Amino acid sequence: MDAKALLIMAGIGIIAGFLASLVAGGGSGIVTYLITGVLGAFVGGLVFDKAGIKLGIGNRLINQIVTSTVGAIIVIIIARLVT
Repeated sequence: MDAKALLIMAGIGIIAGFLASLVAGGGSGIVTYLITGVLGAFVGGLVFDKAGIKLGIGNRLINQIVTSTVGAIIVIIIARLVT
């Protein structure tokens, strides 16, 4: 993975973590958003894949942000149930 891909992944993670914190509540801060968003990307990708959900969004970047945000919301909800 090159530096550009890592920066894009970090940016998507921060945006997804921020959006998830607006919807589900949660911590604030760029590091928290990044961690939540990156974990959400994995969870959202897994959930969408297993459920057979295909987003009909033409833009790949927006598709990744939506998937990561949904996953981040799931991560936040699970974290609240565990603690």
